[in-house]
Amino acid sequence: MLNPQLNDDGELKHLLSIEGLPKRILNQILDTAESFAGVAEREVKKVPLLRGKTVCNLFFENSTRTRTTFEIAAKRLSADVITLNVSTSSQSKGETILDTIDNLTAMHADMFVVRHAQSGAAHMIAKHVAPHISVINAGDGSHAHPTQGLLDVFTIRKYKPEMHNLRVAIVGDVLHSRVARSEIHALTTLGVPEVRVIAPKTLLPQDVEKLGVHVYHDMNEGLKDVDVVMMLRLQNERMAGAMLPSAQEYFKIYGLTSEKLALAKPDAIVMHPGPMNRGVEIDSAVADGTQSVILPQVTYGIAVRMAVMSILAGN
Repeated sequence: MLNPQLNDDGELKHLLSIEGLPKRILNQILDTAESFAGVAEREVKKVPLLRGKTVCNLFFENSTRTRTTFEIAAKRLSADVITLNVSTSSQSKGETILDTIDNLTAMHADMFVVRHAQSGAAHMIAKHVAPHISVINAGDGSHAHPTQGLLDVFTIRKYKPEMHNLRVAIVGDVLHSRVARSEIHALTTLGVPEVRVIAPKTLLPQDVEKLGVHVYHDMNEGLKDVDVVMMLRLQNERMAGAMLPSAQEYFKIYGLTSEKLALAKPDAIVMHPGPMNRGVEIDSAVADGTQSVILPQVTYGIAVRMAVMSILAGN
């Protein structure tokens, strides 16, 4: 079956999910991002690759980092950028998503960046739009967040270039995390030999092993000798019923402290896709410590999103 994200030549047409994308495409995005990483250091932080193009940011869910970095990335590529505040748009008056898309297409939009609470929303829009328009999934429900997965592996590659030798631990609410899914697909596609997930049983999807990960319920065992520790946010807004005894209890068992981090390799890096709940998933001493690369993740997010948009515009 043809991948709906690729055009007839096998090049990227939409970015909806990392699942199913070939390693060649992931490396193309990461290598292109490398070329954009230095743009922020220049006096003029612009390149003309999207001049004359219009990028529409459609965020049906709250977001700070993702929305802002997409905006900055599009502007650095010289695009015209429209960010729709959906809560005050015609959506609040009953207009359907596809009607909104059609109206923006009539205004000559070239690219849509979509975040939505419903899994599959970006796929639906990609099927609907005209052939010359590209769609980027900026997070849909608990399904996927491909640019976050890509910026995370870009960050890992920056600090740990020998990716074929790495052990990566993903800790926390894997069940509700679209980031975790995108991360796992990216890491396994790029040939990372050991990806671990560490979480209580209530916060793991059924059959998570089928994604090619090693499952741990004990932090001490799971963190032993890992190179990368990726902490996940507890997604209380997506939880139905009591999945955890309390935030304090969760922190005691699964929160990342300096003592627990000491079980990983001495040069292990600590990551978090944000927003962080300090004292719940991660201790401030670790979040702000020398092994943390949480702020560089945000910086690299701009280069990765520039790479995705420039590749889509070129195809």
